Amino acid sequence: MAVRERRDGAGSDKKSDKKDDKHAAPPAPEPLEVAVPDSHTHLDLQDSEVADAIKEATAVGVPTLIQIGIDVPSSAWAADTAAAHQAIWATVALHPNEAPRIDDLEKALAEIDALAARPEVRGIGETGLDHFRTEGPDAWARQEESFRRHIDIAKRHGKTLVIHDRDAHADVLSVLESEGPPERVVFHCYSGDEEMARICAEHGYVMSFAGNVTYKANQHLRDALAIAPRELLMVETDAPFLTPLPFRGRPNAPYLIPLTVRAMADVRGEDPNALGAALAATTERMFGPF
Repeated sequence: MAVRERRDGAGSDKKSDKKDDKHAAPPAPEPLEVAVPDSHTHLDLQDSEVADAIKEATAVGVPTLIQIGIDVPSSAWAADTAAAHQAIWATVALHPNEAPRIDDLEKALAEIDALAARPEVRGIGETGLDHFRTEGPDAWARQEESFRRHIDIAKRHGKTLVIHDRDAHADVLSVLESEGPPERVVFHCYSGDEEMARICAEHGYVMSFAGNVTYKANQHLRDALAIAPRELLMVETDAPFLTPLPFRGRPNAPYLIPLTVRAMADVRGEDPNALGAALAATTERMFGPF
């Protein structure tokens, strides 16, 4: 599998055979007793071949992977890969940081719209707003235009909307309110605080937590996780990014989902397997049946 350029601009760190290499892939965690999907991953940005990634994840109780599109080529790849592998479902979209860079936004959106009709495509995303990496009123306006169009695509095709929201909470919520949200909405890599979690809960928006919920500085994420309704929670890797502790900085991959599930259960004071079963049920409600 060709590894595409990472969207953060960094190079890809190849796996090392040295066990003490800080860039080596982490060891496989103890499997969960229940099957829990990875609701958001980027296999095209990882070093493993797709079949190997599926095998490694399945071995620890992660039998289903949601492959996320971030532009037209990666969205087409996601759809094709999902069509070729029963363990994978796809989403398609223009990432909010990509939208301002696209010369012909109309053409790109039309291509996403066409991909959205494919049966293996279960969601529209990741789309949304990013006021951290992309700056300036013109770029933000372009992001918002793209976000609104993706909401329309999700509604017309009956697909789940997968939102990327970085430093743009109020604006994302405002756009959803003004456009009218699709039936199913997921805040990927939830980044809000407890107050925003209550707003999401009021609207029935699902909050998907990634490995950064384990980071010391992110108490606001743990506070949000602690009060979020169980039926509105999912778990993801966002691999190869956001590797959970104690392996932060090393390559992330779907097989590390059990680490984040156990960390989430600890925050909520719940049994990891009981929480895992609830996370799986919500993921199936959003993207299934698997």
